[in-house]
Amino acid sequence: MSLFSGLNNLEDITLDKRFSAICGYTDRDVDAIFLPELEGLDRDDIRQWYNGYNWTGEAVYNPFDLLLLFRNREFRPWWFETGTPTFLVNYLTEKGFFTPDLAGLRGSMTLLSTFDVGHIAPEALLFQTGYLTIKQIDEPIRGQWVYTLCYPNHEVETSLNSALLGGYLGEEMGSFEVRLRLLDILKADDLFALRELFHSFFASIPHDWYRKNQLAGYEGYYASIFYSYFAALGLEIILEDATNKGRIDMTVRYNRRIYLFEFKVVEMVPEGKALEQLKSKGYAEKYRRYGEPISFIGVEFSRESRNIVGFEIEALG
Repeated sequence: MSLFSGLNNLEDITLDKRFSAICGYTDRDVDAIFLPELEGLDRDDIRQWYNGYNWTGEAVYNPFDLLLLFRNREFRPWWFETGTPTFLVNYLTEKGFFTPDLAGLRGSMTLLSTFDVGHIAPEALLFQTGYLTIKQIDEPIRGQWVYTLCYPNHEVETSLNSALLGGYLGEEMGSFEVRLRLLDILKADDLFALRELFHSFFASIPHDWYRKNQLAGYEGYYASIFYSYFAALGLEIILEDATNKGRIDMTVRYNRRIYLFEFKVVEMVPEGKALEQLKSKGYAEKYRRYGEPISFIGVEFSRESRNIVGFEIEALG
């Protein structure tokens, strides 16, 4: 035991697609075994809320969520409500993690199989605790597998981002009220009010908070908060939205409207580069086929003032 590894005769089947569905309910299970329970529940909503966990094979539903849904007949984050992942929120906060990256982290098989809690990478921790799952597998070089991770479903995306807002801002910051106001603004398509909402919000953070917390020192802090508010609402969001000329920082589709966001961090004064990039790259072309109004929103954050200094809007009709 002192010369060789200890427990080396077991086979790790975590990423073996033959066993991908061993710990959850498949779509076939739901439609067959649980058919009597589906009456009165929207099948697409069930899939959006609780399906999506994947270990390189068939996706599965969280059994805990599904059984509580059938018993209580109500869509809620049942699994997430069993306990706020304080350790995870604190870990990501301390690491200054850029939350938009949560929807597209990449790692190797070796990384995702890491068990050293004292030196575990964020992507491995999020994967092993069930907050991220496998979205795509690539083999850019023979034998070198790359796993792209994503949120498994609506429950995890909205609930985790809500928890992260609490970690970034503190419970006393009134993040819930801001989310409600944000939803009202989007319903009214009042983008100037959107600027005022976030500017007022950042201005309300006490200076003393910045002295106690080093998060504001990294560039992604402001964009992370901006993104997490939208994600916590459960809106249709695409991050790093690929086009033939580049990537849009964030695309939001809501209420038959499309919003394209670009974020920049400047020292003090706005430079107009965020909106200019949206226009010069022709990012709207990808979404014209929907026939819905499109709006460009260029947001610039200042390290010096710790607030929004540039917020330019251009509606394309």
